[in-house]
Amino acid sequence: MKKNQSSSRRKFLQQFSFSAAALAVPALAGAAENETPSFAILKRNGGISNLDNINLGLIGAGGMGVEDTKTALLVPGVKLVAVCDLYDGRLKDAKSRWGADIFTTKSYKELLNRKDIDAVIVATPDHWHQQISIDAMRAGKHVYCEKPMVHSVTEGPAVIKAQKETGKVFQVGSQGVSSLGNEKAKELLKNGAIGQLNYAEGFWARRDPVSVWQYPIPADASAQTVDWDTYVSNTNKRSFDAMRFFRWRNYTDYGTGMAGDLFVHLFSSLHFITDSFGPNKVYASGGLRYWNDGREVPDVLLGTFDYPKAAVHPAFNLSLRCNFVDGTSGTTYLKLVGSEGAMDITWDSVTLKRNKSMNSDDPFYIEKLKSSGQEISDRKQMQGPESITFEAEKGYKGGPYDHMNNFITAIRKNGKVAEDAVFGYRAAAPALLCNDSYYQNAPMFWDPEKMLLLKK
Repeated sequence: MKKNQSSSRRKFLQQFSFSAAALAVPALAGAAENETPSFAILKRNGGISNLDNINLGLIGAGGMGVEDTKTALLVPGVKLVAVCDLYDGRLKDAKSRWGADIFTTKSYKELLNRKDIDAVIVATPDHWHQQISIDAMRAGKHVYCEKPMVHSVTEGPAVIKAQKETGKVFQVGSQGVSSLGNEKAKELLKNGAIGQLNYAEGFWARRDPVSVWQYPIPADASAQTVDWDTYVSNTNKRSFDAMRFFRWRNYTDYGTGMAGDLFVHLFSSLHFITDSFGPNKVYASGGLRYWNDGREVPDVLLGTFDYPKAAVHPAFNLSLRCNFVDGTSGTTYLKLVGSEGAMDITWDSVTLKRNKSMNSDDPFYIEKLKSSGQEISDRKQMQGPESITFEAEKGYKGGPYDHMNNFITAIRKNGKVAEDAVFGYRAAAPALLCNDSYYQNAPMFWDPEKMLLLKK
Protein backbone atom coordinates (compact mmCIF):
# COMPACT_ATOMS: atom_id res chain seq x y z
CA MET A 1 0.00 0.00 0.00
CA LYS A 2 1.35 3.41 -0.91
CA LYS A 3 2.19 5.84 1.88
CA ASN A 4 -0.66 8.27 1.14
CA GLN A 5 -3.17 5.40 0.82
CA SER A 6 -2.03 3.97 4.13
CA SER A 7 -2.32 7.40 5.74
CA SER A 8 -5.86 7.86 4.42
CA ARG A 9 -6.85 4.42 5.67
CA ARG A 10 -5.44 5.10 9.16
CA LYS A 11 -7.19 8.46 9.16
CA PHE A 12 -10.49 6.82 8.30
CA LEU A 13 -10.12 4.05 10.88
CA GLN A 14 -9.32 6.61 13.55
CA GLN A 15 -12.32 8.75 12.63
CA PHE A 16 -14.78 5.99 11.81
CA SER A 17 -15.65 4.76 15.28
CA PHE A 18 -15.96 8.27 16.69
CA SER A 19 -18.04 9.76 13.89
CA ALA A 20 -20.27 6.72 13.55
CA ALA A 21 -20.88 6.54 17.28
CA ALA A 22 -21.61 10.24 17.45
CA LEU A 23 -24.21 9.94 14.68
CA ALA A 24 -25.68 6.62 15.77
CA VAL A 25 -29.36 6.41 16.58
CA PRO A 26 -30.37 5.98 20.23
CA ALA A 27 -31.03 2.27 19.75
CA LEU A 28 -27.28 1.76 19.50
CA ALA A 29 -26.55 3.49 22.79
CA GLY A 30 -26.46 0.19 24.67
CA ALA A 31 -24.15 -1.57 22.24
CA ALA A 32 -20.87 -2.91 23.50
CA GLU A 33 -17.96 -0.52 23.19
CA ASN A 34 -16.11 -2.71 20.69
CA GLU A 35 -19.10 -3.19 18.38
CA THR A 36 -19.25 -1.23 15.15
CA PRO A 37 -22.49 0.77 14.79
CA SER A 38 -24.59 -0.43 11.85
CA PHE A 39 -26.61 2.73 11.30
CA ALA A 40 -26.02 6.48 11.38
CA ILE A 41 -28.03 9.56 10.50
CA LEU A 42 -27.11 12.10 7.81
CA LYS A 43 -28.16 15.63 8.68
CA ARG A 44 -28.41 18.87 6.72
CA ASN A 45 -27.24 21.79 8.84
CA GLY A 46 -27.70 25.48 8.19
CA GLY A 47 -30.65 27.50 7.00
CA ILE A 48 -31.32 30.04 4.30
CA SER A 49 -30.08 33.59 4.56
CA ASN A 50 -30.15 36.74 2.46
CA LEU A 51 -33.74 36.22 1.34
CA ASP A 52 -33.81 38.45 -1.72
CA ASN A 53 -36.92 37.72 -3.76
CA ILE A 54 -36.21 35.74 -6.93
CA ASN A 55 -38.68 35.97 -9.80
CA LEU A 56 -38.68 32.81 -11.88
CA GLY A 57 -39.66 31.94 -15.43
CA LEU A 58 -40.31 28.38 -16.62
CA ILE A 59 -39.45 27.38 -20.19
CA GLY A 60 -40.84 23.93 -20.93
CA ALA A 61 -43.84 23.08 -18.73
CA GLY A 62 -43.88 19.31 -19.16
CA GLY A 63 -43.47 16.81 -16.34
CA MET A 64 -39.89 17.71 -15.37
CA GLY A 65 -40.46 21.43 -15.74
CA VAL A 66 -43.47 21.29 -13.44
CA GLU A 67 -41.57 19.25 -10.83
CA ASP A 68 -38.56 21.59 -10.95
CA THR A 69 -40.83 24.58 -10.50
CA LYS A 70 -42.70 23.02 -7.59
CA THR A 71 -39.32 22.36 -5.95
CA ALA A 72 -38.13 25.92 -6.60
CA LEU A 73 -41.27 27.36 -5.02
CA LEU A 74 -40.45 25.51 -1.80
CA VAL A 75 -37.41 27.76 -1.43
CA PRO A 76 -38.48 30.87 0.53
CA GLY A 77 -38.59 34.06 -1.51
CA VAL A 78 -39.02 32.42 -4.93
CA LYS A 79 -41.99 33.45 -7.09
CA LEU A 80 -43.07 32.14 -10.49
CA VAL A 81 -44.08 34.97 -12.82
CA ALA A 82 -44.04 33.47 -16.34
CA VAL A 83 -44.36 30.16 -18.20
CA CYS A 84 -43.48 29.27 -21.78
CA ASP A 85 -44.50 26.12 -23.61
CA LEU A 86 -45.36 25.17 -27.20
CA TYR A 87 -48.57 23.33 -26.24
CA ASP A 88 -51.72 25.29 -25.34
CA GLY A 89 -52.83 22.72 -22.78
CA ARG A 90 -49.72 23.21 -20.63
CA LEU A 91 -50.13 26.97 -20.62
CA LYS A 92 -53.73 26.54 -19.48
CA ASP A 93 -52.59 24.09 -16.78
CA ALA A 94 -49.96 26.58 -15.60
CA LYS A 95 -52.61 29.21 -14.89
CA SER A 96 -54.76 26.63 -13.11
CA ARG A 97 -51.83 25.43 -11.01
CA TRP A 98 -50.05 28.71 -10.22
CA GLY A 99 -52.62 31.46 -10.73
CA ALA A 100 -54.39 33.36 -13.50
CA ASP A 101 -51.93 36.24 -13.20
CA ILE A 102 -49.06 34.07 -14.49
CA PHE A 103 -47.77 35.38 -17.83
CA THR A 104 -47.87 32.65 -20.49
CA THR A 105 -46.43 32.52 -23.98
CA LYS A 106 -45.29 30.14 -26.70
CA SER A 107 -42.23 32.28 -27.41
CA TYR A 108 -39.29 31.78 -25.04
CA LYS A 109 -37.71 34.98 -26.34
CA GLU A 110 -40.79 36.93 -25.28
CA LEU A 111 -40.35 35.49 -21.80
CA LEU A 112 -36.64 36.38 -21.76
CA ASN A 113 -37.43 39.98 -22.72
CA ARG A 114 -39.33 40.51 -19.47
CA LYS A 115 -37.42 42.71 -17.03
CA ASP A 116 -39.14 41.20 -13.96
CA ILE A 117 -37.54 37.76 -14.40
CA ASP A 118 -34.30 37.00 -12.55
CA ALA A 119 -33.85 33.33 -13.44
CA VAL A 120 -35.30 30.66 -15.70
CA ILE A 121 -35.73 26.91 -15.58
CA VAL A 122 -35.00 25.33 -18.97
CA ALA A 123 -36.88 22.02 -19.06
CA THR A 124 -37.49 21.65 -22.77
CA PRO A 125 -36.60 18.59 -24.84
CA ASP A 126 -32.83 18.18 -25.03
CA HIS A 127 -32.40 19.61 -28.54
CA TRP A 128 -33.32 23.09 -27.26
CA HIS A 129 -31.12 23.14 -24.13
CA GLN A 130 -28.08 24.77 -25.67
CA GLN A 131 -29.75 27.61 -27.57
CA ILE A 132 -32.23 28.61 -24.89
CA SER A 133 -29.61 28.46 -22.13
CA ILE A 134 -27.26 30.71 -24.12
CA ASP A 135 -30.01 33.15 -25.07
CA ALA A 136 -31.18 33.30 -21.45
CA MET A 137 -27.73 34.11 -20.08
CA ARG A 138 -27.16 36.69 -22.81
CA ALA A 139 -30.51 38.23 -21.77
CA GLY A 140 -29.23 38.61 -18.22
CA LYS A 141 -31.04 35.64 -16.68
CA HIS A 142 -29.61 33.01 -14.37
CA VAL A 143 -30.29 29.49 -15.67
CA TYR A 144 -31.24 26.15 -14.16
CA CYS A 145 -31.01 23.75 -17.12
CA GLU A 146 -32.26 20.21 -16.98
CA LYS A 147 -29.81 17.42 -17.74
CA PRO A 148 -28.19 16.58 -20.02
CA MET A 149 -26.84 20.06 -20.52
CA VAL A 150 -26.65 19.63 -24.29
CA HIS A 151 -28.04 17.40 -27.04
CA SER A 152 -24.73 16.54 -28.72
CA VAL A 153 -21.12 16.50 -27.57
CA THR A 154 -20.25 19.38 -29.91
CA GLU A 155 -22.64 21.82 -28.19
CA GLY A 156 -21.00 22.11 -24.77
CA PRO A 157 -18.24 24.67 -25.41
CA ALA A 158 -20.74 27.35 -26.48
CA VAL A 159 -22.67 27.06 -23.20
CA ILE A 160 -19.43 27.24 -21.19
CA LYS A 161 -18.39 30.32 -23.18
CA ALA A 162 -21.73 32.05 -22.52
CA GLN A 163 -21.54 31.38 -18.79
CA LYS A 164 -17.99 32.73 -18.56
CA GLU A 165 -18.74 35.83 -20.63
CA THR A 166 -22.01 36.73 -18.92
CA GLY A 167 -21.08 35.77 -15.36
CA LYS A 168 -24.59 34.44 -14.80
CA VAL A 169 -25.28 31.56 -12.43
CA PHE A 170 -25.80 28.36 -14.42
CA GLN A 171 -26.79 25.08 -12.79
CA VAL A 172 -27.37 21.74 -14.54
CA GLY A 173 -30.23 19.75 -13.03
CA SER A 174 -28.68 16.44 -11.96
CA GLN A 175 -30.29 16.82 -8.57
CA GLY A 176 -28.39 14.11 -6.72
CA VAL A 177 -25.14 16.06 -6.89
CA SER A 178 -26.22 18.28 -3.99
CA SER A 179 -27.71 15.45 -1.91
CA LEU A 180 -26.69 14.26 1.54
CA GLY A 181 -25.91 10.84 0.07
CA ASN A 182 -23.41 12.20 -2.45
CA GLU A 183 -21.79 14.44 0.14
CA LYS A 184 -21.33 11.57 2.62
CA ALA A 185 -19.90 9.29 -0.05
CA LYS A 186 -17.41 11.99 -1.06
CA GLU A 187 -16.31 12.38 2.56
CA LEU A 188 -15.94 8.63 3.08
CA LEU A 189 -13.92 8.14 -0.10
CA LYS A 190 -11.60 11.03 0.77
CA ASN A 191 -11.02 9.59 4.24
CA GLY A 192 -9.98 6.21 2.84
CA ALA A 193 -13.12 4.29 3.81
CA ILE A 194 -12.88 1.90 0.85
CA GLY A 195 -9.15 2.17 0.24
CA GLN A 196 -8.08 2.73 -3.35
CA LEU A 197 -10.96 3.04 -5.81
CA ASN A 198 -10.68 0.59 -8.69
CA TYR A 199 -14.21 0.01 -10.01
CA ALA A 200 -17.65 1.62 -10.05
CA GLU A 201 -21.01 0.56 -11.41
CA GLY A 202 -24.52 1.91 -11.76
CA PHE A 203 -27.89 0.47 -12.70
CA TRP A 204 -31.29 1.87 -13.68
CA ALA A 205 -34.26 -0.49 -13.97
CA ARG A 206 -37.79 0.35 -15.18
CA ARG A 207 -40.78 -1.46 -16.54
CA ASP A 208 -44.08 0.52 -16.46
CA PRO A 209 -45.06 2.39 -19.65
CA VAL A 210 -44.85 5.96 -18.33
CA SER A 211 -41.40 5.36 -16.79
CA VAL A 212 -40.14 4.06 -20.13
CA TRP A 213 -41.40 7.20 -21.90
CA GLN A 214 -44.78 6.12 -23.22
CA TYR A 215 -46.13 9.40 -21.94
CA PRO A 216 -49.87 10.14 -22.36
CA ILE A 217 -50.83 12.11 -25.45
CA PRO A 218 -53.60 14.71 -24.91
CA ALA A 219 -56.81 14.21 -26.87
CA ASP A 220 -56.56 17.71 -28.33
CA ALA A 221 -52.98 17.32 -29.60
CA SER A 222 -52.85 18.81 -33.08
CA ALA A 223 -51.03 21.27 -35.30
CA GLN A 224 -53.49 23.88 -34.00
CA THR A 225 -52.68 23.39 -30.30
CA VAL A 226 -48.92 22.76 -30.70
CA ASP A 227 -46.39 25.15 -32.24
CA TRP A 228 -44.79 22.34 -34.22
CA ASP A 229 -42.87 24.59 -36.62
CA THR A 230 -40.91 26.13 -33.74
CA TYR A 231 -40.35 22.72 -32.17
CA VAL A 232 -38.57 21.35 -35.26
CA SER A 233 -37.03 24.63 -36.42
CA ASN A 234 -33.53 23.63 -35.24
CA THR A 235 -33.65 20.00 -36.40
CA ASN A 236 -35.03 17.85 -39.21
CA LYS A 237 -38.25 19.26 -40.65
CA ARG A 238 -41.26 16.94 -40.85
CA SER A 239 -45.05 17.04 -40.59
CA PHE A 240 -46.74 17.27 -37.20
CA ASP A 241 -46.37 14.09 -35.17
CA ALA A 242 -47.88 14.01 -31.67
CA MET A 243 -45.70 11.04 -30.70
CA ARG A 244 -42.55 12.98 -31.50
CA PHE A 245 -43.73 15.96 -29.48
CA PHE A 246 -45.15 14.31 -26.36
CA ARG A 247 -42.89 11.23 -26.34
CA TRP A 248 -39.79 13.07 -27.50
CA ARG A 249 -37.30 11.03 -25.44
CA ASN A 250 -37.79 8.12 -27.87
CA TYR A 251 -36.45 10.02 -30.88
CA THR A 252 -32.87 11.04 -31.58
CA ASP A 253 -33.77 14.43 -33.12
CA TYR A 254 -35.00 15.65 -29.74
CA GLY A 255 -33.84 13.34 -26.94
CA THR A 256 -30.66 11.58 -25.86
CA GLY A 257 -32.07 8.18 -24.92
CA MET A 258 -31.28 6.22 -21.79
CA ALA A 259 -27.74 7.56 -21.55
CA GLY A 260 -28.76 11.22 -21.68
CA ASP A 261 -31.74 10.83 -19.37
CA LEU A 262 -30.34 8.38 -16.80
CA PHE A 263 -26.64 7.59 -17.20
CA VAL A 264 -25.92 11.29 -16.86
CA HIS A 265 -27.24 11.21 -13.27
CA LEU A 266 -24.72 8.51 -12.42
CA PHE A 267 -21.86 10.36 -14.14
CA SER A 268 -22.76 13.51 -12.23
CA SER A 269 -22.77 11.77 -8.87
CA LEU A 270 -19.61 9.80 -9.61
CA HIS A 271 -17.71 12.89 -10.74
CA PHE A 272 -18.83 14.85 -7.69
CA ILE A 273 -17.80 12.08 -5.29
CA THR A 274 -14.42 11.38 -6.91
CA ASP A 275 -13.62 14.89 -8.25
CA SER A 276 -13.06 13.19 -11.60
CA PHE A 277 -13.12 14.95 -14.97
CA GLY A 278 -14.43 11.81 -16.67
CA PRO A 279 -13.42 8.79 -18.77
CA ASN A 280 -11.12 8.73 -21.77
CA LYS A 281 -12.66 5.70 -23.47
CA VAL A 282 -16.36 4.89 -23.95
CA TYR A 283 -17.98 1.77 -25.35
CA ALA A 284 -21.66 0.81 -25.48
CA SER A 285 -23.90 -2.02 -26.59
CA GLY A 286 -27.57 -2.85 -26.25
CA GLY A 287 -30.70 -3.01 -28.34
CA LEU A 288 -34.44 -2.56 -28.67
CA ARG A 289 -35.78 -5.68 -26.95
CA TYR A 290 -39.38 -5.03 -26.02
CA TRP A 291 -40.86 -1.55 -26.52
CA ASN A 292 -41.45 -1.75 -30.27
CA ASP A 293 -43.52 1.43 -30.38
CA GLY A 294 -41.64 3.24 -33.12
CA ARG A 295 -38.87 4.54 -30.86
CA GLU A 296 -35.40 5.07 -32.26
CA VAL A 297 -33.47 4.42 -29.04
CA PRO A 298 -32.63 1.15 -27.25
CA ASP A 299 -34.53 -0.10 -24.22
CA VAL A 300 -31.50 -2.05 -22.94
CA LEU A 301 -28.18 -0.23 -22.84
CA LEU A 302 -24.80 -1.23 -21.41
CA GLY A 303 -21.85 1.14 -21.17
CA THR A 304 -18.24 0.59 -20.12
CA PHE A 305 -15.87 3.47 -19.38
CA ASP A 306 -12.14 3.73 -18.71
CA TYR A 307 -11.14 6.46 -16.24
CA PRO A 308 -7.46 7.36 -16.53
CA LYS A 309 -5.22 8.06 -13.57
CA ALA A 310 -5.57 11.65 -12.42
CA ALA A 311 -4.07 13.84 -9.71
CA VAL A 312 -7.14 13.24 -7.51
CA HIS A 313 -7.85 9.56 -8.17
CA PRO A 314 -6.27 6.34 -9.47
CA ALA A 315 -7.27 4.76 -12.76
CA PHE A 316 -10.54 2.85 -12.46
CA ASN A 317 -13.31 1.33 -14.55
CA LEU A 318 -17.01 2.13 -14.67
CA SER A 319 -19.87 -0.10 -15.82
CA LEU A 320 -23.37 1.31 -16.37
CA ARG A 321 -26.52 -0.49 -17.43
CA CYS A 322 -30.12 0.46 -18.02
CA ASN A 323 -33.00 -1.94 -18.54
CA PHE A 324 -36.50 -0.83 -19.51
CA VAL A 325 -37.65 -4.47 -19.68
CA ASP A 326 -36.93 -5.26 -16.05
CA GLY A 327 -39.57 -7.70 -14.85
CA THR A 328 -38.20 -7.65 -11.31
CA SER A 329 -38.61 -3.89 -10.74
CA GLY A 330 -34.92 -3.82 -9.90
CA THR A 331 -32.93 -1.26 -8.00
CA THR A 332 -31.23 1.96 -8.95
CA TYR A 333 -27.86 2.59 -7.36
CA LEU A 334 -24.28 3.72 -7.72
CA LYS A 335 -21.62 1.44 -6.25
CA LEU A 336 -17.98 2.34 -5.65
CA VAL A 337 -15.57 -0.55 -5.05
CA GLY A 338 -12.13 -0.13 -3.55
CA SER A 339 -9.27 -2.21 -2.20
CA GLU A 340 -10.63 -2.09 1.36
CA GLY A 341 -14.40 -1.99 0.90
CA ALA A 342 -17.33 -0.69 -1.12
CA MET A 343 -20.17 1.83 -0.94
CA ASP A 344 -23.74 1.63 -2.25
CA ILE A 345 -24.86 5.22 -2.79
CA THR A 346 -28.28 6.81 -3.22
CA TRP A 347 -29.31 10.44 -2.81
CA ASP A 348 -30.59 9.69 0.69
CA SER A 349 -28.24 7.02 1.99
CA VAL A 350 -24.81 5.39 1.84
CA THR A 351 -24.12 1.80 2.88
CA LEU A 352 -20.45 1.21 3.57
CA LYS A 353 -19.07 -2.33 3.70
CA ARG A 354 -15.51 -3.20 4.67
CA ASN A 355 -13.99 -6.68 4.73
CA LYS A 356 -12.53 -7.81 8.04
CA SER A 357 -9.13 -9.52 7.91
CA MET A 358 -7.44 -11.33 10.79
CA ASN A 359 -3.70 -10.74 11.02
CA SER A 360 -1.59 -13.90 11.16
CA ASP A 361 0.61 -12.41 13.88
CA ASP A 362 -2.30 -12.07 16.30
CA PRO A 363 -1.24 -14.21 19.35
CA PHE A 364 -4.83 -15.19 20.10
CA TYR A 365 -5.32 -16.29 16.51
CA ILE A 366 -2.09 -18.33 16.55
CA GLU A 367 -3.07 -20.14 19.75
CA LYS A 368 -6.49 -20.94 18.32
CA LEU A 369 -4.86 -22.51 15.27
CA LYS A 370 -2.45 -24.52 17.40
CA SER A 371 -5.19 -25.82 19.70
CA SER A 372 -7.27 -26.92 16.73
CA GLY A 373 -4.34 -28.71 15.14
CA GLN A 374 -4.33 -26.47 12.06
CA GLU A 375 -1.16 -25.54 10.25
CA ILE A 376 0.04 -22.01 10.97
CA SER A 377 0.24 -19.90 7.83
CA ASP A 378 1.06 -16.28 7.13
CA ARG A 379 -1.98 -16.10 4.89
CA LYS A 380 -4.72 -13.75 6.13
CA GLN A 381 -8.23 -15.06 6.68
CA MET A 382 -11.34 -13.32 5.37
CA GLN A 383 -14.31 -12.65 7.59
CA GLY A 384 -17.75 -11.25 6.93
CA PRO A 385 -17.89 -7.55 6.06
CA GLU A 386 -18.41 -4.78 8.54
CA SER A 387 -21.35 -2.67 7.44
CA ILE A 388 -22.77 0.70 8.38
CA THR A 389 -25.63 2.55 6.70
CA PHE A 390 -25.83 6.33 6.78
CA GLU A 391 -29.39 7.51 6.13
CA ALA A 392 -30.91 10.97 5.87
CA GLU A 393 -32.77 12.07 8.95
CA LYS A 394 -36.56 12.14 8.93
CA GLY A 395 -37.87 15.26 7.25
CA TYR A 396 -34.93 15.62 4.84
CA LYS A 397 -36.22 17.54 1.82
CA GLY A 398 -34.09 15.57 -0.62
CA GLY A 399 -31.50 16.08 -3.31
CA PRO A 400 -33.79 17.98 -5.72
CA TYR A 401 -34.53 20.61 -3.06
CA ASP A 402 -30.87 20.88 -2.05
CA HIS A 403 -29.85 21.30 -5.68
CA MET A 404 -32.43 24.00 -6.37
CA ASN A 405 -31.63 25.74 -3.11
CA ASN A 406 -27.95 25.65 -4.10
CA PHE A 407 -28.91 27.46 -7.33
CA ILE A 408 -31.06 30.10 -5.62
CA THR A 409 -28.47 30.69 -2.88
CA ALA A 410 -25.74 31.19 -5.51
CA ILE A 411 -27.89 33.87 -7.18
CA ARG A 412 -28.50 35.66 -3.87
CA LYS A 413 -24.90 35.53 -2.69
CA ASN A 414 -23.13 35.73 -6.06
CA GLY A 415 -21.70 32.33 -5.18
CA LYS A 416 -20.91 29.05 -6.86
CA VAL A 417 -23.17 26.15 -7.77
CA ALA A 418 -22.49 22.44 -7.47
CA GLU A 419 -22.90 21.78 -11.19
CA ASP A 420 -21.88 24.63 -13.46
CA ALA A 421 -21.48 24.46 -17.23
CA VAL A 422 -18.02 22.85 -17.11
CA PHE A 423 -19.13 20.20 -14.63
CA GLY A 424 -22.37 19.67 -16.56
CA TYR A 425 -20.53 19.22 -19.84
CA ARG A 426 -18.08 16.73 -18.35
CA ALA A 427 -21.05 14.72 -17.06
CA ALA A 428 -23.02 14.96 -20.31
CA ALA A 429 -20.14 14.17 -22.68
CA PRO A 430 -19.58 10.50 -21.73
CA ALA A 431 -23.34 9.90 -21.80
CA LEU A 432 -23.65 11.40 -25.28
CA LEU A 433 -20.55 9.50 -26.44
CA CYS A 434 -22.21 6.36 -25.14
CA ASN A 435 -24.99 6.97 -27.67
CA ASP A 436 -22.44 7.67 -30.41
CA SER A 437 -20.65 4.42 -29.59
CA TYR A 438 -23.91 2.48 -29.72
CA TYR A 439 -24.99 3.84 -33.12
CA GLN A 440 -21.48 3.71 -34.64
CA ASN A 441 -20.68 0.31 -33.09
CA ALA A 442 -17.25 1.58 -32.11
CA PRO A 443 -15.38 2.87 -29.05
CA MET A 444 -15.25 6.63 -28.55
CA PHE A 445 -12.17 8.43 -27.24
CA TRP A 446 -12.38 11.60 -25.15
CA ASP A 447 -9.97 13.96 -23.41
CA PRO A 448 -11.84 14.63 -20.15
CA GLU A 449 -9.54 17.43 -18.97
CA LYS A 450 -9.45 19.42 -22.21
CA MET A 451 -13.01 18.31 -23.08
CA LEU A 452 -12.13 17.27 -26.61
CA LEU A 453 -13.30 14.40 -28.80
CA LEU A 454 -10.30 12.42 -30.03
CA LYS A 455 -9.82 10.44 -33.19
CA LYS A 456 -9.12 6.72 -32.97
